Amino acid sequence: MRTFGKKRFFYSGLVLLAAILLALAFGLGFSNAGESAGGGPYDVRLELEGFRAWNDTSIAESELEPYYADVLAKAYEGIPNGSKRVAVDAGTPSARSDGSVLRQGDYEGKDDVLVWNSMDTHWAEYEVNVPEEGLYEIHATYLPLKGEDRTRPVVWDVKIDGKRPFREASSISLYRQWKDAGEIEKNDDGDEIRPVAADVSGWQTLPLVDSGANYAEPFKWHFTKGVHTIRVEGYEPVALAELALAPPRELPSYADAKAAYPSAASPDVSGIVLQAERLTWKNDPSIVMMWDRDWRTVPRAEGRITYNTLGGVRWDWPNQEVTWDFEAPESGLYKIGLRALQNRFSQKASFRTIRIDGEVPFKEWLTYRFPYDSAWQSVVLSDDAGAPYEAYLEKGTHTLSIGLTHAAVSPIVRGIENLSALLRDIDRDLSRLTSGQTDRNRTWKIDRDLPGLREQLGQVAHNLDVLADAMTEVNGRKDSASEGFRSSAGDVRALLEIPDDIPYHVDEISSITEKINNFVVNLHKQPLQLDEIYIAPADQAFPDMLASWGEQAVGVAANFFYSFNTRQSLGEMDPNELNVWVLRGRDYVTQLQDLADETFTPVTGIKVKVNLLPNPQLLVMSNAAGLQPDVALGLNQDLPVDYAIRGSVYDLSEFGDFDRIYGKFSPGSWQALYYDKGYYGLPETQSFQVLYYRKDIMRELGLAIPETWQDVYDILPTLQQNDMNFYMDPQEFLPFISQNGVEFYTPDGFATGLDTPDGFRAFKQWTDLYNMYAMEKQVPSFYQHFRSGTMPIGISDYNMYVQLAAAAPELNGRWGIALIPGVQKEDGTISRWAGGQQTTGVIFQESEKKKQAWEFLKWWVSTDTQVRYGSDLEAINGVSFRWNTANAEAFVRLPWKREDANVILRQWAWYKEKENPPGGYFMGRELNNAWVRSVIDGMNYRSSLEASILDINRELRRKQQEFGFIDESGKPLKTLDFPVVKEPWDGVNQYVK
Repeated sequence: MRTFGKKRFFYSGLVLLAAILLALAFGLGFSNAGESAGGGPYDVRLELEGFRAWNDTSIAESELEPYYADVLAKAYEGIPNGSKRVAVDAGTPSARSDGSVLRQGDYEGKDDVLVWNSMDTHWAEYEVNVPEEGLYEIHATYLPLKGEDRTRPVVWDVKIDGKRPFREASSISLYRQWKDAGEIEKNDDGDEIRPVAADVSGWQTLPLVDSGANYAEPFKWHFTKGVHTIRVEGYEPVALAELALAPPRELPSYADAKAAYPSAASPDVSGIVLQAERLTWKNDPSIVMMWDRDWRTVPRAEGRITYNTLGGVRWDWPNQEVTWDFEAPESGLYKIGLRALQNRFSQKASFRTIRIDGEVPFKEWLTYRFPYDSAWQSVVLSDDAGAPYEAYLEKGTHTLSIGLTHAAVSPIVRGIENLSALLRDIDRDLSRLTSGQTDRNRTWKIDRDLPGLREQLGQVAHNLDVLADAMTEVNGRKDSASEGFRSSAGDVRALLEIPDDIPYHVDEISSITEKINNFVVNLHKQPLQLDEIYIAPADQAFPDMLASWGEQAVGVAANFFYSFNTRQSLGEMDPNELNVWVLRGRDYVTQLQDLADETFTPVTGIKVKVNLLPNPQLLVMSNAAGLQPDVALGLNQDLPVDYAIRGSVYDLSEFGDFDRIYGKFSPGSWQALYYDKGYYGLPETQSFQVLYYRKDIMRELGLAIPETWQDVYDILPTLQQNDMNFYMDPQEFLPFISQNGVEFYTPDGFATGLDTPDGFRAFKQWTDLYNMYAMEKQVPSFYQHFRSGTMPIGISDYNMYVQLAAAAPELNGRWGIALIPGVQKEDGTISRWAGGQQTTGVIFQESEKKKQAWEFLKWWVSTDTQVRYGSDLEAINGVSFRWNTANAEAFVRLPWKREDANVILRQWAWYKEKENPPGGYFMGRELNNAWVRSVIDGMNYRSSLEASILDINRELRRKQQEFGFIDESGKPLKTLDFPVVKEPWDGVNQYVK
């Protein structure tokens, strides 16, 4: 924190003259945005004026409780706020799910609190005697339990008297507090290393709020006079001291708040400058320091990575909040300015809630708008007329908090969801009318054939206009969303010009639905990057927040010259260092270098240099140029064998202790890394295939979770009768092949193993799902269909899990995972083989440090290293960087929900990848060609697969001859001798709890 009181010192006339000449020479044109760039308050509304709601009657919606906005506007209408605080001792619940897990004890300075130490789902219930009927906030005094594997907020499902009063009660988050640990260090290149966030949580008392940040104020809960029960259910460890019903705080307007200030003037003191990246705490570790090269940004980045700002695209998740401490030198009125960058999405505003000492001082700061601008802005927190808001501060220590809110856009999102339901009903009715076929030889009388359609489409067009107007008002200007809504309204009205032709344009209805649903994602993306925060006496001018055009010219020139002073390139390799190239993002590379310097080099004496590998093609080009690293990480599982065929990577099985490393991973994961009696890579990460299902919808339909593919066939009619379906990626063929006991290749590797009765049966099973059982052939986003309920069950991977856990809070408690369906064998057991893709690490043949490289690889895949690396990644970057390690022992020590981890581990036993012989790339290509011929073109499944078998075998023979496995006459010279994995991996069972 520093102070200001005078104008910034400008550059000397000589430097300025040089800048002007440089600007003229390059023809540069600069703009300098003035103070206050059009930001301002937005008056939050819970509903859209003029929007005609559509009552969706689908099972997915009927199972869900009403939105809080609807409850607040209707069910709570006329109910007064409660006036008395009612406290409940959380250490003695009236009932609990497990007394050995939820026990009374002492924790972090508080006695007799509830210590909830479990990673499984549990609940605690409390009785509360309410003295008067009214609306109350629920406040919790809590402290999340700390630990290496505990990084998530505490998420609760809250019920009052056995029921959720509104939908959002199923996902209420109690956040941790984080702070970047230690000082920023630099690597050998002079780049700064982003520090790891440490959990600094202390006891907090906070109201329960919406996890999706869709409401700017805490939830209100209706209690009648008398005894009620409050049940909280969750799985994240927490200590709980008290629950309390508190009267809601009524926020004043700015005018009323200012009128209530003590008689005070602007103090005669210097203003305060806070460096945004030097925060006191944040409630999400993924809000991180960012690097900016603007010449005005402090501290200046002079050609090297310098973490001099905060947030940006890493500050766009609901409720993410940052807090700074500062000292007010004297009591009086102050104003706030920020040097901000908000340029991620063209013409789209971001919204933040501003708090002083933990409280929003007046309504106008509930949802403050930060407008779009292509460059840095000087944002002074002001009203619509540009007059700065003033806050009264007593002399002493205060906090400033800025948190992300979706409250401004949430009515629009709910409007989109409601409109999507109407469009889905229209689409369903038209599909039933036309039997899914567009027959232009048929004449329709739409008012007779589908009465009410014109009125429904008229409502669609009207609601699209309302959404467009609301988006323009919220955003403060037109943007792609508002114009998209308006153009879609025009498309609908064009259809209504000739109503009887509407059945010919069913695809346009689907296109409009998809188009407006896509806006939801961007509406929720609200990044904001901050450099400096200024807290100035009300009558004092702010310092210049932006670079003048002359300073910008100097910056452009300097950054241009800095670009020639590059970091160590891939071609500059120190022979005294182990050179490791990593095919991942810079965050991953930086973290690995830091970890190697800390825990590998001091123990082994082997110095490691980690470089970022932008793309795998550089490995091929570097090999041709004679520049190879010692180790490469992050390679797709197909690449090690591709390189091994060409003699580029080393056979790891040559090392004496390879067998010990082999046993750490599932046997099926080694299949893709085997070639010519050797293993040429180590597994690093593995995805997983599991069955995702909506608990609420499956329960409503009375459907059991399928265990076999026959069970899937049995539930499909019920799903489809309710306009739903089962999902599986149409290109995912491995489960059907492997579950039917078919090997992709013969043991000698000379031909495909598909040319058997079992192989044809497996292919028929795969294609029958689409030919006979009407599964969708093309699904743009299973995640979106899963959220909406149109595909309440399906098979997907790790990415789906992270998306649901991080971005679908409204489904908390409503979805689960299970083992994928399989093929029942004669002995009654079910074969559940599936792949998932993996990344790998290799040692290069030309390396002169193979022993050191092997020591590094063993350290890298070890349990302790994988746990530390995964924990640090998530602590810095959040749950979206969850490390899906291939080491099962490390996997269980990372912060997975225990019941989900058990499912993943049990499915892991069935993990198996296909082999990669010379020419093996034809296998996937031709199987997908066969699928297209059979499913899309209608070709007989057997004829289609036979054609692909011929092509696969032809390519295999060609490559076998090229690489010396057969001679020109086709006579075998040597065989591949693929290992065969027939049984599931029992080594994973020890980790299932």
